[in-house]
Amino acid sequence: MNSKGSARVKIKYRIRKKISGAAAKPRLSVFRSNADIYAQLIDDANGVTLAAASSKQKDIAAQKAPKTEKSKLVGAAIATKAKELGITTVVFDRGGYIYHGRVKAVAEGAREGGLQF
Repeated sequence: MNSKGSARVKIKYRIRKKISGAAAKPRLSVFRSNADIYAQLIDDANGVTLAAASSKQKDIAAQKAPKTEKSKLVGAAIATKAKELGITTVVFDRGGYIYHGRVKAVAEGAREGGLQF
């Protein structure tokens, strides 16, 4: 693995030591690839993904918008799915990425959708 990738993995594990999600307060995990962005609500106590959203979903992918705007839509989508499950508070897991750009846009979209973290 390249040094940048291995550095991110180290940061990711350092973050994961400190935070974990439960059924009442799941972990909002973000993964960012070059083309797309993915968000999941994870219950670490049971090892289950409760809900997921990504920029590959048809309604989000159909929009002609910059990746940052799509990321905000992913945040709003995950917030909507959380509301349907009765979840209002989450723990944000930036996955070793800097809280900036697309990762920040997901967080802002989720907050605007009604999630608290």
